[in-house]
Amino acid sequence: MNAATPVTLIGLGPMGQAMVRTLLAAGHPVTVWNRTPGRAEGVVADGATPAASPADAVAAGELVILSLTDYQAMYDVLGTATGTLDGRTIVNLSSDTPDRAREAADWAAGHGAHFVTGGVMVPAAMVGTEAAYVYYSGPAEAFETHRATLARIGTPRHLGADPGLAQLMYQAHLDVFLTSLSSLLHATALLGSAGITAKEAVTELMRTLTDIPAMLQAGENIGAQIDAGEHPGHLSTVTMMGATADHIVATSTAAGIDLTLPRAVQAHYRRAINDGHGKDNWTRIIDAIRTPGADAGA
Repeated sequence: MNAATPVTLIGLGPMGQAMVRTLLAAGHPVTVWNRTPGRAEGVVADGATPAASPADAVAAGELVILSLTDYQAMYDVLGTATGTLDGRTIVNLSSDTPDRAREAADWAAGHGAHFVTGGVMVPAAMVGTEAAYVYYSGPAEAFETHRATLARIGTPRHLGADPGLAQLMYQAHLDVFLTSLSSLLHATALLGSAGITAKEAVTELMRTLTDIPAMLQAGENIGAQIDAGEHPGHLSTVTMMGATADHIVATSTAAGIDLTLPRAVQAHYRRAINDGHGKDNWTRIIDAIRTPGADAGA
């Protein structure tokens, strides 16, 4: 598709507005609609065309990008515009579960639309930059037809035909992200119990966050080893890491702060030890994560 491809974008939160401005800057005519009309004023001033209704917005272009709260919002908005969906490609960049994405793909197909799911992996301020990337899944032909346009938002990575894959990858990334944020603040609270300010704590703790990739890549390909069922314990063991998890729980208990997160981590190591894998590499805890079970610390 060339730079003049018309695009409709529905949903004008910070992410939606960033995408509109990026597409406008690349020369795309962009039609917009938002449930709160006032949110459209800024992008309209920048050159976007406001639509009077979702049906008018969908009718304005073959490519319809959604940036909404969740997939239910898609039904709420496009439920009044089903008569205009036939032949359109809907690219839903909203967050929800893989199963909801699959259900939405069936719904869209029932109205004659092509449906591509996606997950934007950067904050709004980074949309359109070289650092931006977006996971997609769904029919390859529909995706490839609009690849060049979607690349304006960020480097596109198509994962396959299953419409749930992009959401699965998106949620997996957020699993790492949200857990990291919680651990950062838990550690900040732990240091705060000794009078260390949050400013000082975060400054010190950020080094661990930024050093983790290098630590994980030092001499081991942990992903390949996990796939092969190999957990060599020559560098670190479940027992060693489990002892550290025990110490964190004990320290947090003495500090009087919440134990939910450290106990969850501790439970992974205790299950692996109880299953006889104490001498294996710490990656062995994936066995406990893959199968639900009672808290080993209970």
